[in-house]
Amino acid sequence: MHHANHFYGHANVLAAYAGLRKPPRIWGYLQHGWNILDGFAHGTNFAPGMPKYVWSEAVRRRGQSMGLRNYSVIGSVWLYLLEVHPELAAPAKNAKGTLFYPFHGWEGQHVLGDHGRIVASINEHETGPVTVCLYWNEYQQPAIRKVYADAGFRVITHGYRGLHWRKTDAKFLVKQLRELRGHTRVASNRLSSAVLYGASIGLQPGVYGDPMVLENEHPSFGGQARIKRLWPEMDQPFVPLSTAREFTNTELGVDHVVCPAEIRELFRWND
Repeated sequence: MHHANHFYGHANVLAAYAGLRKPPRIWGYLQHGWNILDGFAHGTNFAPGMPKYVWSEAVRRRGQSMGLRNYSVIGSVWLYLLEVHPELAAPAKNAKGTLFYPFHGWEGQHVLGDHGRIVASINEHETGPVTVCLYWNEYQQPAIRKVYADAGFRVITHGYRGLHWRKTDAKFLVKQLRELRGHTRVASNRLSSAVLYGASIGLQPGVYGDPMVLENEHPSFGGQARIKRLWPEMDQPFVPLSTAREFTNTELGVDHVVCPAEIRELFRWND
């Protein structure tokens, strides 16, 4: 099925949760990141009648308002990851500092903006050690890494998300969880999946700095203006954790996580 089902090792996480060693094909389309529209990338060509597995009721309602059908709300893969790795349930004993995620592009679209301005914003708001996690697209560019390294920040990447079933880092989310557990705060210049993930496990979140621009961003998503209008409480350098947890519980779909047997049934993973 659709190659995006394997992004970030999502199919591997769900297979492990369902008690399988390797992921068979998922029968349907799996939401792979926080999404303010129908749950999927713009232009996704859905095969008629195929299921769409999304994180939240809000995504389902928006999709149905656009004429899409066959939605199943199962919660974020991140929540299943936490079940698969109970050994990472608690923060590291030496957890400290901030893990910052600059907004990123991908193979088809680059981010346009000044990383130096992001450094200035980080220095304005953070007092402890800072780790900057670049998406692989930016990490492979030495000039971008140098901007953050020269500022004294630790610079990392969680790996390659994969594309067309190739080079997927099946441990991507595990690496992300380990890094988040080593910090006490998570921040980004845009509200994103990473901020939700960090807040969901108790890191104090923040959103600040130049949001940058995604090259040829499709207007159907509404851009940053829509995000700021819908969730102004999440657009501040220090978001109260109680506010963030209420938001992340809803958006990640905490109340919609299903059992291993239901995953096998939904995805047609039973013999």
